[in-house]
Formats: sequence, C-alpha cells, structure tokens
Amino acid sequence: MPEDVVSDSRAIAARMAALSHPARIEIIKHLSANNSCCCREVVDRFDLAQSTVSQHLKILVEAGLVRFEPDRQRSRYEVDRAALADVSASVAALVNSCCSGR
Repeated sequence: MPEDVVSDSRAIAARMAALSHPARIEIIKHLSANNSCCCREVVDRFDLAQSTVSQHLKILVEAGLVRFEPDRQRSRYEVDRAALADVSASVAALVNSCCSGR
C-alpha cells in the first residue's frame, strides 16, 4: 500500500478516535453553534470539570478538528469545519466503497 494512503488512513483514524467520546461530540456541536468559545464557556455548558473539558479540547486540537487561539487570559477554541468535512467525506467514501456491490 502506498505511503500516502497509509498516512491518510492514519490521519482519518486519529480524527475518528478523537470523535469516539460522547463528550467530545457534544463539545464539537457546541463549538459549531458558536464562532469560538473559551474553555470556561464550554465548562459552563456541560456538567464536566474544567480539567476534563481541557483534556477533551486538547485531544480535539491535536486531532486537528478544533483550532486553538491564545487570547490574553482566555484561550479561544473553534471547530475546523474543513477538517470535520474531510472526516465526513472519508467516512462516506469508505461506506460507498464497502457497500457499493450490494
């Protein structure tokens, strides 16, 4: 298998792994409904400790699904809509390739 295909598969898998926790999906939904949020705003929205929200945000940032911008005392987070669309397209392509023969 060509290295670029393997690399793409690893990137998709990493992004899907980041989305594998229900709290992270809810955080993505919340961030998507807003232009950007600070961690405190996310904490206030969910029944999770600040440290837990920070960890979830870190995982989403590392997977490239959420962008992080330092903003004085409060860091801002926003969904990377293009990255999320890439995940969607990759999953759709996988489903189509696996199910097209039926």
